[in-house]
Amino acid sequence: MGKIAFLFPGQGSQIVGMGKSLAEMDETVKSIFDKADDRLKFPLSALIFEGPQEELTLTTNAQPALLTTSIAILEYFKQSGIQPDYVAGHSLGEYTALVAAGAFSFEDGVYAVRKRGEFMEEAVPNGEGSMAAVLGLDRDNLAGVTSEITNEGHPVQLANLNCPGQIVISGSKKGVEFASVKAKEAGAKRVMPLVVSGPFHSELMKPAAEKFKGILNEISVNDANIPVIANVSATEMSSSAEIKSRLIEQLYSPVLWEDSIQKMISLGVDTFIEIGPGKVLSGLVKKIDKKVRIYAVSDKETCIEVTESLKEESQ
Repeated sequence: MGKIAFLFPGQGSQIVGMGKSLAEMDETVKSIFDKADDRLKFPLSALIFEGPQEELTLTTNAQPALLTTSIAILEYFKQSGIQPDYVAGHSLGEYTALVAAGAFSFEDGVYAVRKRGEFMEEAVPNGEGSMAAVLGLDRDNLAGVTSEITNEGHPVQLANLNCPGQIVISGSKKGVEFASVKAKEAGAKRVMPLVVSGPFHSELMKPAAEKFKGILNEISVNDANIPVIANVSATEMSSSAEIKSRLIEQLYSPVLWEDSIQKMISLGVDTFIEIGPGKVLSGLVKKIDKKVRIYAVSDKETCIEVTESLKEESQ
């Protein structure tokens, strides 16, 4: 067997009830949810377990909720003894990956992403920014479209390079609208507006990045003990100084997800394990490389299945 990477999902994977069955049967898992409630001085676990979904989906709630649930699932999965050679996470999931790699404590991580969500919400007044998924157009052609619209005075840029033929654009409402029309003219199969509260991973997030510097200085950021593949560069990062600067950049830069997966494959990874609710990242990895092994762990059953499959393969 080759190397193993753990992947952690980002916003959009949240669902009411995630992690609940594990918390009810395992004290270590429950303690993660309790720690989140204590650190945020707010009953996050009740919102995760009981909803409502609309409130859970708000950026300020979804970010700490996903980090908490993914770390709780990881704690349970650790009993399998399976260790990653690399970790990575999509956007918000990068923070989960950094907690998993020991770069910061869980409590500091959950506090940081709560603040990140607040600053992202505040950066652009609601309704003035948006995002859209563009299907079936390559990155060079789409980048040509976005720079043309930006030069006309309506900022828009590539925000998530998820897999071949799936790229998310982000920017001002007008910028995204004009770029969506132009992208179709340039050959995109479909353009789907995304239900988000702001233009994430665009230059319009620079005010949030400025504020967020203060938060990263408030918490202790350590060197990572497992290499983390950074969203903004698709390269390994492990020093605390680099982690801090990459996390600031990440707020207004594209998530190079496809490149990150390709980088891990080039480093010898042939098994990817998505840890957290949903299977969004597993779906993207399949579209990037059909030959690698992909598993998703979200509850007791999937933990057992994945552990057994990997033990069989390693024999």
